[in-house]
Amino acid sequence: MSKEIRKILVTSALPYANGPIHIGHLVEYIQTDIWVRFQKQRGHNCHYVCADDAHGTPIMLRAQQEGITPEQLIADTWTQHNADFSDFNVAFDNFYSTHSDETRHFAELIYNRLHEQGHIHNKTITQAYDPVKEMFLPDRFIKGECPKCGAADQYGDNCEVCSATYSPTDLINAVSAVSGETPIEKESEHYFFKLANFEAMLKEWTHSGHLQEQVANKLNEWFEVGLQDWDISRDTPYFGFEIPNAPGKFFYVWLDAPVGYMGSFKNLCDRSDLDFDEYWGKDSQTELYHFIGKDIVYFHALFWPAMLTGAGFRTPTAIFSHGFLTVNGEKMSKSRGTFIKARTYLDHLNPEYLRYYFAAKLSSRVEDIDLNFEDFSQRVNTDLVNKVVNIASRCSGFIKKRFDGLLSAECAEPALFQEFIDANEAIAEHYEGREYGKAMRAISALADKANQYIDDKQPWVLAKQDGGDAELHAICSMGINLFYVIAAYLKPVVPDMVGKAETFLNAGELTWPNQLTPLTDHGINKFKPLMTRVDPDKLAALIEASKENLEKITTPVKAKQTPKESTEKTDMIEFDDFAKIDLRVALIEKAEHVEGADKLLRLTLSLGDETRQVLAGIKSAYSPEDLEGRLTVMVANLKPRKMRFGVSEGMVLAAGPGGDEIWILSPDNGAQPGMRVK
Repeated sequence: MSKEIRKILVTSALPYANGPIHIGHLVEYIQTDIWVRFQKQRGHNCHYVCADDAHGTPIMLRAQQEGITPEQLIADTWTQHNADFSDFNVAFDNFYSTHSDETRHFAELIYNRLHEQGHIHNKTITQAYDPVKEMFLPDRFIKGECPKCGAADQYGDNCEVCSATYSPTDLINAVSAVSGETPIEKESEHYFFKLANFEAMLKEWTHSGHLQEQVANKLNEWFEVGLQDWDISRDTPYFGFEIPNAPGKFFYVWLDAPVGYMGSFKNLCDRSDLDFDEYWGKDSQTELYHFIGKDIVYFHALFWPAMLTGAGFRTPTAIFSHGFLTVNGEKMSKSRGTFIKARTYLDHLNPEYLRYYFAAKLSSRVEDIDLNFEDFSQRVNTDLVNKVVNIASRCSGFIKKRFDGLLSAECAEPALFQEFIDANEAIAEHYEGREYGKAMRAISALADKANQYIDDKQPWVLAKQDGGDAELHAICSMGINLFYVIAAYLKPVVPDMVGKAETFLNAGELTWPNQLTPLTDHGINKFKPLMTRVDPDKLAALIEASKENLEKITTPVKAKQTPKESTEKTDMIEFDDFAKIDLRVALIEKAEHVEGADKLLRLTLSLGDETRQVLAGIKSAYSPEDLEGRLTVMVANLKPRKMRFGVSEGMVLAAGPGGDEIWILSPDNGAQPGMRVK
């Protein structure tokens, strides 16, 4: 590792300001925070910035539902997010918001430069328009009958029954999912970023060590089909930044979201002596790293470097992608109590348990990691409490009682101490390469060696012998010094625990171990417990507190208000026809993505005595982990229908305007799979 002081800027993906932080999110922020703390402990100038992603239609709609302004909603969410991160010891140098003057400045600057260079073009497109709500309708906000197969209730871009693709204007009997009104066609001018202009640059950049190999290979698929122009504009009403010289046109949220990294750092620069251009200028010699989830690679590894290059800024040194979190081997589930919000966890357990556990599981690969509660308890109790904390606990009492808290004047085992110090290069390499699991195993091996040393020397036996004080003093002082080194190695992962250890050791803040020398003739403070074992009752209480019975839909879809005479044109059905529909409570045992399908999730539904497979077009509103373990209502007597991606054996009931505003119907509390809905 180089001894040269590095200048590093680090970011994590921006949490969306439309909901709480949960432990799945924390995988990324803890991974990043450990890396940043390691760099700072090594003496490098490392700055960690982030921000809430505060724009977009979902935020606008939620604010309307709550009767507050979008500004108030994002301000309240920022306060909650900031508190959660702080309590998990995620130490941002600046946690900001994309709804800021700085982010607006750089979004407009990048756009204007791209426009001047000919990388932006505008063209008039025809879109569906809701004449009642006076808004353009995205494809997901239009429903009607498929023009190819006639299937009802299909979205405006493709049919989930026959898989045909079409224009929303091709739908038969199309209606707005917002008002129920028949949409009209209306022209709108949109702005597009010519991504294909950067194809050669991106092909080289994505295969030049800036990405993990598996990510770079995945991106080849985009080049194979050809890079398409990217629509970067949205029509009013929209909560975001208006495009310069384009009244009523707003930047699509994914344009200004990554610009939020720049905005947050500029805000930090204005409050410190940092030079923005030194880190973001085209010829910057500093390091820039983005930590992100695997689901947003395209935006960060294609659109973002192209935007930066076209606007005359530097590109990232590297983008580090990670996988998702499963709990007990499955997607997070509200009914099982494994969909755990950050604040719910903090109400029951020590946040450093989770920091250590994630560290023990994380590697540099783009792989999902699993939080297994039994393994979680065992690792924390064994590795941290029984091994590491035990070293200090076993030796400190003798030092305090027999030697007035003063360590021996000489290091009893200089070769052993040096062996612990010499491990720093390998452990530093693991931290640097984000191989935290390997680092934790190496540190745990040192703790085993320290405990073995104490076991072999048996200080408790010497304490009972006459004339054994000198040897007792030397052995226990040596044990404290070995703990001293181990604590320094663990500082990036469990900063609170190590902070308590620093108070106990009375030797100031722990630097990286290659700078440590034995503590000799040194006074230590009274030992206090640094970490307690995981309480199984508190863990059980956490799981119970995380269980949520799904609420019934309280926001009905706004139906079209029609005069009496128009109802005569509606195709009415007899009650006897409706009575034929068999609605049943179903348990979503499994939910998964359908490979190749943009809108479908494959649901395995239990009706108590049988299971069904249903293909549901709710992918835009739900992640699979949001659904597993939930109860819903399905049409149980619908004939199986063969679709492009398999056979669907029923239909789940859902409502909403479309996009991510879709809600599956949930039964009342106490419902059981197989119950008939009346």
